[in-house]
Amino acid sequence: MSALAVSNVVLWVLVLVLAAVLLAVVRQLGVLHERIAPAGALMLNRGLKVGEPAPVVSVSDLQGARHELGAARADGRSTLLLFVSPTCPVCKTLLPAVLSSRKDERGWLDVILASDGELAEQREFVRRQRLELVPYVVSAALGLAYQVGRLPFAALLDEQGIVRARGLVNSREHLESLFEAKRLGVASLQEYFS
Repeated sequence: MSALAVSNVVLWVLVLVLAAVLLAVVRQLGVLHERIAPAGALMLNRGLKVGEPAPVVSVSDLQGARHELGAARADGRSTLLLFVSPTCPVCKTLLPAVLSSRKDERGWLDVILASDGELAEQREFVRRQRLELVPYVVSAALGLAYQVGRLPFAALLDEQGIVRARGLVNSREHLESLFEAKRLGVASLQEYFS
């Protein structure tokens, strides 16, 4: 009987020690989480500057609708211009987040996807990725005007056609950092945290 009581006491002591260790680990995880600032979209040193007017480019999407990208908008809506490619694996993994953000931010934001290359390949990409409801522009001139060097690249334009945020977007967090940068009135989240 005494061996059973001793083993119960030892087990309870062990449980309490493990609970204390777990609490310490959780606390350290919280401290680390606070120290690590969220990583926003990667800002490139070359290209358009945040706060400058975007170049105005008139293009048609695959459905035939005309878009004056970079022009001031009378409806007061912002535009997210996302450059993608059918051969970009990161672009393909980002598209569900883009579609979700398009739905979540529909009150103030329009999303336009842009690419260049062979039209048949672009149409097949749109069909495979189920992007028929999103304006999709095929224009090499647009990529040159916005000085796109790497993909996926995004530019967030406000209702006046001013570049409010831009950069490489490899994840949902990068994409949402553009919206947050616009809301905070900074060029990037890195600028905000420094």
